Formats: sequence, C-alpha cells, structure tokens
Amino acid sequence: MRDSRVGHVLMLVMLIHPAVTGAQNAAPAAGGWRTPWSYDGAIGPAHWGELDPDYAACGTGREQSPIDIAGAEKSALPAVRFEYHNGPVRLINNGYTAVRVNYPKGNGNFLVVGDTRYELTQFHFHHPSEEYINGKPYAMAAHLMHASSDGRVAGVTVLLRAGAANATVQRLWEHMPPSPGTEHEISGLEVDPGGLLPREFGYFTYSGSQTAPPCTEGVTWIVLKTPVEVSSAQIAAFAKLYPHDVRPLQPLNGRVVKESR
Repeated sequence: MRDSRVGHVLMLVMLIHPAVTGAQNAAPAAGGWRTPWSYDGAIGPAHWGELDPDYAACGTGREQSPIDIAGAEKSALPAVRFEYHNGPVRLINNGYTAVRVNYPKGNGNFLVVGDTRYELTQFHFHHPSEEYINGKPYAMAAHLMHASSDGRVAGVTVLLRAGAANATVQRLWEHMPPSPGTEHEISGLEVDPGGLLPREFGYFTYSGSQTAPPCTEGVTWIVLKTPVEVSSAQIAAFAKLYPHDVRPLQPLNGRVVKESR
C-alpha cells in the first residue's frame, strides 16, 4: 500500500509539466515576470541582470541572496514566533519552483519578530537548498515569504533533510496544479503552514534579496537552524520535475550574519 501511494504522488508530480526536461527554461504563462529567465543556459543566473532593466539588481546588487552561512556572529536577537493556522490554500505552478502556495492579504498567518508582525504572502520550495550552512546545502528548503504593513519583507528558510515523511508536504504534492500559470483553490484542501516548521526556532539572520528576478534587496532573511524531515520519496518527487531550481551562492560583500544565542 505504501509503495502504491508513493507511485501515485510521483505520477502527480510528473503531470505538472508535460516536458519535464525543459520546464526550467520555460516562462510561466502568468508567473508575474515580464521577461523570461531560467536557472541555466543563456538566460540563467549569470545573465539575469542583463535580461531586463527591472532585473538589474541581479547583477549589480551588493546584498544578494542566497549565501553560505558560516562564521555567524552570536547575538542577542529577538525571539521569533509563528502565528500560523489551518486554512484553504491557493496553489500555482509558476514554471520555476513547481508549486507555490499563495495567500491573499488578510489571511491572518503571521511571523512575529520582536514587535514587528509580518503576514505570510506565499511559500515555495527549492531543490537542493539555496542556502548553504558551513559550506554544505541541504536536500531541499522551503521559503516562506512575509510582508509587514509598512511594506518590509521577511523571508523564512526552513531547511529540509531526508527522514520521515512530512504530512503537510504530502498534502501539497498530491494537489500540484497540472500546468504552469494556473492558480487553484482546491475545494476542501486546507493546510497549516506550521506543519513545515521545526519545533525550535533558533535562527541565523542577514540582510539580503529575493533569490529570483528581479532580485530586489531589502529582504530580512531568517534561516531556521533546526531542519525539518521529509521523506526520500517526497524529495525524489519534487526533483523529478525540478532537479536544480537554485540560484548560485552570492558574495557577502561585508555583510554580517547574526546567530541567535
């Protein structure tokens, strides 16, 4: 029975895009990008800054992400808290990260850092992780993006490693949209994004950017130190579609990475 369920998930993933090998080079029909880009080739990361004036920061920015987190400075950082709850989700295959879960404004899911509240706007996945810890990536990572009422952006990275299956990931994998650019609110499907979080919230933090065009800077990144387990089958299911949807590491350029005590 277990093997049958795994096979079913793999089949659903393969149906997300009819041409798996070319998926990374395809622009989404409605992904929010005016100019196509890719994770490799002539429109890959080395050329993002040249593709569109709006993407200039990808080539000239001084506080770009992702980075290799090493030698972080222990600091008295504010505690982080997640006020997440179960609720309906909107899924989109944007042609780049296979599945993104979008949240409308006023959804009531919050990241709280000290006295600042950031509402969840979307989350998505990368294989392997874009962030490295002491020179090494993890099998995958989830990026949960948030915005404050005054427009500040905070991204939370949850590092994912092979282990036990994750129930939240399983529910999402079983309902991935069948084609790029289509957003679906699945009737009866409710997800608690808290199911992607570890039990402990120690973290690294630094000032960075979006990790895809337009590479906008001013993003406060919070990289949770404790990884979360997902099964090897769940990792393989994602990797079948997107084996390497990651931007290369970016230079620190003098930035200081801080680590909670």
